[in-house]
Amino acid sequence: MPSLLDSPVLDAILGRGDLAHLALFLWATGASAVAVLLLRELGAANRRFDAFVRELHLFNARVSGRE
Repeated sequence: MPSLLDSPVLDAILGRGDLAHLALFLWATGASAVAVLLLRELGAANRRFDAFVRELHLFNARVSGRE
């Protein structure tokens, strides 16, 4: 398996002097990965909060005698 530094794509980019494009691509890839991870964590936090609110509703219903 060739290493990332021996990649023909990387050689072509560096040969043309498009280092800024490579840096921009790497930044965009990293930022997109972070955004996906943050959205996944936000979804998990939302599910945990929903479960908490449901349990709180059940508790309040039991205490007030409605259930």
